[in-house]
Amino acid sequence: MTHYQIALWSFNLGRAPESVGAFAAQIGEGLARASAAGARLLVLPEYLIECCLAFKPEGLQPEEEMAFLAEVGQDLQPLLADLPRQHGVSLLAGWMPVRTPAGITNTAVLLTADGRQIRQDKLCLTPFEQSPDTWHLTPGTDLKVFDLDGLKMAILICLDVEMPALSSLLARQELDLLLVPSMTEKLSGYHRVFGCAKARAVELLCAVAVCGVVGTAKGTTQNDTNVSGAALYLPCEEEFGFSGVAAEIPPTSGANGEDPFLIADVPVRMLRDLKSGNAEVWPGAWSADHVRISSV
Repeated sequence: MTHYQIALWSFNLGRAPESVGAFAAQIGEGLARASAAGARLLVLPEYLIECCLAFKPEGLQPEEEMAFLAEVGQDLQPLLADLPRQHGVSLLAGWMPVRTPAGITNTAVLLTADGRQIRQDKLCLTPFEQSPDTWHLTPGTDLKVFDLDGLKMAILICLDVEMPALSSLLARQELDLLLVPSMTEKLSGYHRVFGCAKARAVELLCAVAVCGVVGTAKGTTQNDTNVSGAALYLPCEEEFGFSGVAAEIPPTSGANGEDPFLIADVPVRMLRDLKSGNAEVWPGAWSADHVRISSV
């Protein structure tokens, strides 16, 4: 494979669907758009399902929102299940809360065009996500690596991509593409996530695709603003134009209805060629096992 085309949709939560069916239809429109552009994968952001608070029951308390959105997710998945096959485009359907015996997780759900479902829990939760006064989520413990369309991939959700320890775990996996759905309230959060995503491309010598929600969900009690964009990052090599930025839509608050949709091309063959020993200085899956810290 020479190239692999993907679509990144920084969904505007202000779309405010009136029902689960209406929400599924909006996602279907995105799949159709991605398919028309030749993409084989559509990536949607973290906390996408928060837009469904637009039709939450009256009187729903903040600490009850995750249970409500978990039910929405259960109703949504059957409506999405066959759309990737119909459009020939795999779908990273953002994020939805999932009930488990240990609690409710922040889980990215990937529905593949060949009929598989791959789930990745967020591993490192923010203090807000863990608070019993709000969403009270439970972190995951398993980092999945999987094959899709001949590429080796993994998913790190938002804060997870800021954790070098997780990058170290992935270093020996020889990924082609890392997917990063995110949600960031402020421009500072955007720069943390996107800056670290770019660093992961350098460390892992792979492509990193990142996008986050924008706008404000009708009915939200927690996230009055969301600032994000969309980008595909590559290693900072001469073959890719030096900067490491393959494609990018700058950050926006979505306050004026912006709904960033990015089509990007992953140069699979060139990435693999560089990884085989032709990169400028990349040392491979380097570890610091031989290094000791000493006090002076």
